[in-house]
Amino acid sequence: MGERVAKRSGIPALVVVLTLVLGAIAPATRAVQEKTVSNPLANDPAAAKAGELLFRSNCSPCHGLSARGGGRGPDLTSGRWVHGSSDGDIFRTISQGVAGTQMPANSFEDSETWTIISYLRSLAPSAGAKSSGDKAKGETLFVERGCSVCHMVRGKGGALGPDLSRVGASRSIAYLADSIREPDKELSDGMMDPNNHYGVPMVYDTVTVTLKSGENVTGVASNEDTFSIQLMDTTQRLRLFLKSNLKAVRHDRKSLMPAYSEKMIDAADLEDLLAYLESLRGS
Repeated sequence: MGERVAKRSGIPALVVVLTLVLGAIAPATRAVQEKTVSNPLANDPAAAKAGELLFRSNCSPCHGLSARGGGRGPDLTSGRWVHGSSDGDIFRTISQGVAGTQMPANSFEDSETWTIISYLRSLAPSAGAKSSGDKAKGETLFVERGCSVCHMVRGKGGALGPDLSRVGASRSIAYLADSIREPDKELSDGMMDPNNHYGVPMVYDTVTVTLKSGENVTGVASNEDTFSIQLMDTTQRLRLFLKSNLKAVRHDRKSLMPAYSEKMIDAADLEDLLAYLESLRGS
């Protein structure tokens, strides 16, 4: 009996040893694989063309028709890859998605994923994609023109608008310029609960709730469901309303941010401001 117990108790010990050994090998193996994987369809114009069609059908709603970024997805033509720049890194990002972000996993065939990567590699950084302005002057303008009242950068500033701490890594210069001149053109998405894969991300549109007293409260929705809405009003006060206590909830497809015309920010100041925003990459 004692011998049989000894043999049985040895099995878990062996499993533990094997688990430790395999656990040590696996990260090294993955590191080697990710380092050595390269696109088998690299420099193939036909593959890039096929990838463009797949991209436009599946990826453009978030990343824009020409991959230059949209309200939800980053610019993919700048040469800056937040989640890794190797072929293996990009393959993994497309296939597995990125936890805690709006980038979902995709069920493409491997060959289809490689064609999309071929297409993305064919997109050289856009001509004129880098601002010619002075980022130091732009940072001063960011504060002087009141941008920091609503937008946070590296933990400092307001919370009414999107956090801009890494906006230069995720948005193109053209998108940023449009956001300043025409903020209603393409609204940015807010945060999405990373634990809720089926949740709809909030949008930085203008929301007005009408209380039963007739009072209107305007702001940006931080959270909303069938029964309630959490609103950050224009004074940046967070307020929670039960919809049963409201007369109406109205979403206007426009931004609370004013449009900055050339009279408000001239072309030279705009270039400086863009240079500052382009430098914000979360590092």
